[in-house]
Amino acid sequence: MTTLEMGSVPRLRRGVRLSYDQTRETHVLLFPEGVLVPNPTAAAVLSLCDGVEDVAAIASALRERYAGVREEEILDVLSRLGDRRIVEWT
Repeated sequence: MTTLEMGSVPRLRRGVRLSYDQTRETHVLLFPEGVLVPNPTAAAVLSLCDGVEDVAAIASALRERYAGVREEEILDVLSRLGDRRIVEWT
């Protein structure tokens, strides 16, 4: 297991795609093992996992959109998604 920190750079694993389902009006995460409907917080984090920006930059971008963004919560979301093999770190 990788130790995550603010300098970690997440990206969606190969074969994983975040889409928006117009019919259900929600994000859908498609990956080889199945489908996941992330909550709005996880979808916002995932949308910024581009393999270029680190967690600190992701937190900064989310703070521009939402109040009360905490780095610990972002790291927790990314850790759980990493455990499910949805994100990886570059």
